[in-house]
Amino acid sequence: MKLITILGPTATGKTKLAAHVANKTNGEIISADSRQVFKEMNIGTGKDYDDYIVNGTKIPFHLIDIANAGEEFSVFDFQKWFISAFTDISSRNKTPILCGGTGLYLESVLNGYAFSEVPEMAEIREKLSGNSDDELKDLLAALKPLHNTTDTVNRERLLRAIEIEHYSKSDSVKKLSVPEFESFVFGMNYKRATVTERITLRLKERLENGMIDEVKALIDGGVPASRLKSYGLEYKFITQFLLKELSYEEMFRKLNIAIHQFSKRQMTWFRRMEKKGIDIIWIEGELSLEEKTEFVLERI
Repeated sequence: MKLITILGPTATGKTKLAAHVANKTNGEIISADSRQVFKEMNIGTGKDYDDYIVNGTKIPFHLIDIANAGEEFSVFDFQKWFISAFTDISSRNKTPILCGGTGLYLESVLNGYAFSEVPEMAEIREKLSGNSDDELKDLLAALKPLHNTTDTVNRERLLRAIEIEHYSKSDSVKKLSVPEFESFVFGMNYKRATVTERITLRLKERLENGMIDEVKALIDGGVPASRLKSYGLEYKFITQFLLKELSYEEMFRKLNIAIHQFSKRQMTWFRRMEKKGIDIIWIEGELSLEEKTEFVLERI
């Protein structure tokens, strides 16, 4: 079975291209976006549902709107959902098309990484119940380098991180591996100046089309502001604006800069994927949508 992947940094038209390729290959799209899994997080995550409609036909998609805003969703969860979607699509003799920009999600599939499902470990939690947060941080630091500071933002995350480290070193680890497939990976390649322009234009459009109201509705609906901030980018800076921690002008400026920086990090991740052996066929962004679609079809 083939797996066609279309990746690229934010604001490069991945979804629209994937939908047109799907329309030509009897395909269905599997999203590889770490925030589009959440319901009610639509404008800020770029769920452009109209992009899935080609010549009046709605292209089926998977792994979008599958978790509630505020919930945890890990790369292991992504893999489970991916395998289920891939198996389902393949069983119906349709073509799976993986599309997104979350590097870890993409790499976990394309390089076949196996991630562990970690159950809650009551004995560890009971043993650590009397420890202070600072003591838990020291314990976690002894178990692994603290590159990911989100592990230390509150007590629950500290305990969970310690559980994961203990479990990963045990003999009872259950692992999940992705199915085999013939891989074709395409990447969207725009000139940096063009990406910069597209990001700023899209941000202005989203702010005009209700992105602030979307974040306010999430807060009003009970999603903690701290959780929204942890999602980063739009949800972080707009939450700060709503809490009056930033003015509108500060919010726009900082958010715009942050999205540009994020886009550069995405490209760095994709280049690193190439160094790890993933062959990415780059598509010139200046081509028309029809030319891009044909470019992909000629190479699969």
